[in-house]
Amino acid sequence: MPRRKPAGQHLSNKPPKEPGQSKGTAGELRIIGGDWRSRKLRFPDAGGVRPTPARTRETLFNWLSFHLAGSDCLDLFSGSGALGLEALSRGAAQATLVDNSAALTTALRGNLRLLGAESGTVVCTGADAYLSQRTRQPFDIVFMDPPFRQGWLATLFPLLDVQGWVKPGGWVYVEHESEISAPATPSSWQLHRQKSAGQVTYCLYRVAHLSAGENTQEPK
Repeated sequence: MPRRKPAGQHLSNKPPKEPGQSKGTAGELRIIGGDWRSRKLRFPDAGGVRPTPARTRETLFNWLSFHLAGSDCLDLFSGSGALGLEALSRGAAQATLVDNSAALTTALRGNLRLLGAESGTVVCTGADAYLSQRTRQPFDIVFMDPPFRQGWLATLFPLLDVQGWVKPGGWVYVEHESEISAPATPSSWQLHRQKSAGQVTYCLYRVAHLSAGENTQEPK
C-alpha cells in the first residue's frame, strides 16, 4: 500500500495513486473477476491507500487459479481489501483482512455487508501484532502488500515461518519495491513466480510440504 499518515505502521513511498483517487476523497475499488465481477466499492482516503492495480491482480489470480477455490486466505495490510475481496469473489472459502486503520477496517466491514459476504473477517491491528501469536489454524494463502522502505518483509517473513501461519503446500504473495531485492525467505519457501511493473515487484512463493513424520505447529 502507498503513503499513509506518519503515525503507526503505514507510512510508505509507493507509486502514485490510481486515477480517480485524489487526496482527501474516497477511493474506489473495482473487483475484476468472480461472483462480484465489476462491483465497485468505496473506501476512505485514510492516508492515501492505493489498491493493487487490476492488471497485477489479474496476473496474481491467474497464478493461483487452481488453488483458490475453497481456500482460507489472510490479507495483511489489507487497506481497500483489493486482494482479500478479490479472493472471496473468485471462490476462496474464507478471508481474514488485517489493517491497523480504524477507518479502513470499518469500511471493509461495510463492504462485506454490502456484498452479502459472511466469509470475510476483519481485524483492526498491526500485521506484526497479528502474526506474533497464532491463535487459529494456518492459512492456505497469505497476501502481503506492506508499505515500502520500512523493512516489513524482514520482520514478517520470520513470523510467518516460526509461528506456522502457512499450511505446507500453501502460498505467500508479496509486493516490494523494485529497487531492492526481497529479504531472504525461510528455507521452506520456494519462489514460484515473479514479475515487475514499474516501481513494484511482486512474487509468489510456495511453502514446501512437510517431510514424512513432521507435523504442523498447533495454535498456542
